[in-house]
Amino acid sequence: MQHLAGETAFITGGASGIGLGMARAFLEAGVRVVVADVRQDHLDTAATQIGPSPDVLFLQLDVTNRTAFENAADAAEARFGNVSILCNNAGVGVIGDIRSTRYADWDWILAVNVGGVVNGVQTFLPRMLGRPGHIVNTSSIGAMLPMPGATGYITSKAAVIGLSEALLSELADEGIGVTLFIPGPTETNIHEVAKLRPAAYADTGLSEMENRLAQGPIIPNGLQPLEAGRMVVQAIRNDQLYLFTHNQFRQGVAERFEAIMTGFPPGPVDEATAATWGYPTYNHQFRKIVAGAAARGSTE
Repeated sequence: MQHLAGETAFITGGASGIGLGMARAFLEAGVRVVVADVRQDHLDTAATQIGPSPDVLFLQLDVTNRTAFENAADAAEARFGNVSILCNNAGVGVIGDIRSTRYADWDWILAVNVGGVVNGVQTFLPRMLGRPGHIVNTSSIGAMLPMPGATGYITSKAAVIGLSEALLSELADEGIGVTLFIPGPTETNIHEVAKLRPAAYADTGLSEMENRLAQGPIIPNGLQPLEAGRMVVQAIRNDQLYLFTHNQFRQGVAERFEAIMTGFPPGPVDEATAATWGYPTYNHQFRKIVAGAAARGSTE
């Protein structure tokens, strides 16, 4: 989608941090924006920061509530017509030692970080079919470079990687692009996770960690959300699947894939056996991505 002006974007977790950065970047590009967020205080603050605009709709939404998601989609279409850009950005940064993590922690992490993305796709994809569109799913650099202390969070964000890659494979012929957004340290409100935890998930072993996080940002000197949002806009224009925000992680990601390649058995490929399986041993979408990146590099 190279020409974005006049389109409509729906952003979950859109009232602060990266989501608000996306909203502001879309508005710069002439895109109408639906800002959906579970926190009314963040919606009120975002409305003040953006200012009065006929091109913005603010909606309170819990992404784990499927009925509410459908109602939000109806409200978005009633205001702006078809939504052509879906940004599944809402997430909870539940972190802490796996030895202290309880079922309630797992259930909440997966309900929001995976279930929220699934609900977004299930709600909007049927409404998007038949016309150009784009889906942006927010993962995390932690899903590419897992570190100790956030197993549940990393698991949920790794699921978003597989979901996004599979979506691209299924939707490429539909004219719907997919961007897997993999941000590194960015200025967000992820440290306020304790304020979001519902009573249903209160049986946590991570409360001490969450109370410490509430004292301030986890990582200083993070990327500005508006800059991250502008990266997302450009990635949509480029029909770009993978979007990292920080080159500092390039070597680490490369080493991860080198480590993966060590897991294959030795010896030559048995092409004769592979030919009997009835499906290719590669994903042609990945080859297109590499070719497209090479073509952009030769012209920029």
